Amino acid sequence: MLVLAGLILGALLGGLRAKKRGGNGKDIWQYAIAHAILFMLIGLVVTIVLHRMAL
Repeated sequence: MLVLAGLILGALLGGLRAKKRGGNGKDIWQYAIAHAILFMLIGLVVTIVLHRMAL
């Protein structure tokens, strides 16, 4: 669940950040995808750490 939440949150934040900086459509997509990947990886690491601690 954290991975999906990170994906959605990252895409939203990245898109809003690019739009705030005055980017065009391609810039918004690039920022959204890059942030989504970053936040998704962070969510994956947090998920793995939490599962390891639970065992």
